[in-house]
Amino acid sequence: MEHKRIHSGEKLFECSVCSKRFTRSLELTVHGRIHTGEKPYKCYICDMTFHGQSSLCSHMNTHSSKYKCTECGKCFQCNRDLMIHKRRHSGEKPFQCSVCGRQFTKSSDLAVHSRIHSGEKPYKCHICEKMFIKSSNLSAHMRVHSDVKAYSCSVCGKQFTQSSHLVRHSRTHSGEKPYECHVCHVCGKAFTRSGSLQTHMRVHTGEKPYKCQLCDSAFDRSFSLKLHMRVHTGEKPFKCQLCDSAFGRSFSLKLHMKVHTGEKPFKCQLCDREFHWSSGLKLHMKRHFISNDSASAVVT
Repeated sequence: MEHKRIHSGEKLFECSVCSKRFTRSLELTVHGRIHTGEKPYKCYICDMTFHGQSSLCSHMNTHSSKYKCTECGKCFQCNRDLMIHKRRHSGEKPFQCSVCGRQFTKSSDLAVHSRIHSGEKPYKCHICEKMFIKSSNLSAHMRVHSDVKAYSCSVCGKQFTQSSHLVRHSRTHSGEKPYECHVCHVCGKAFTRSGSLQTHMRVHTGEKPYKCQLCDSAFDRSFSLKLHMRVHTGEKPFKCQLCDSAFGRSFSLKLHMKVHTGEKPFKCQLCDREFHWSSGLKLHMKRHFISNDSASAVVT
């Protein structure tokens, strides 16, 4: 029966997290480890770990492969993978984005990047309907719903849903600052990541590579374009659980919640009035100054 399903393409086994379907139960079991972060198969040579045995077997070939990098000694399964790897050493990036000019070592990386400009997000969470550009982003996001934190700090025990978050956290113990050399040559501002410096430089150059396809607006960051597009689509993904209000930005929802909680963190130093938002305090302060100016005019 299972043999027939493989040939027919019938997929009876469905992932309860992302709804992806498989022809064999074993495939579903291995796939499920993407969401839990479990990697039970370990390479005895370099200690890398993998979700499934087939991935480990493929990896092991890299240690004995004839396709070896002369720069760093890393091995690959085929010549194509070796050629792509060599670009890291040479700095060659033959694939360029026609919209913003950013360059990539692999065509697949360019294809994923292009979705930033097109707005395409093919990977959708079936629980909250949030959408993602990459499948890896969806997999990491699904741990938010499952509360699975597979990556644990060996020093303090704090747990994380993503390995990258654990790496950043570990630096608080080691004191390591691997990116502190990224300094803006114009204003001297320092950044922990080279990508952040590149984005910051647009403040000085005025470059705005992310253009709206529906109006003349342009932005220096892809995230700003994403927020702007909600003006056209009317999308308001951040919903208040206490009333029917909905917002295009999480920050707007956070401000709105103060109406329900009664929180008024912005206090006038002249009359002790309190406000939910800083804008309310600023407007109130202007009235103070207008009143003081009017009083001075009368006295004069």
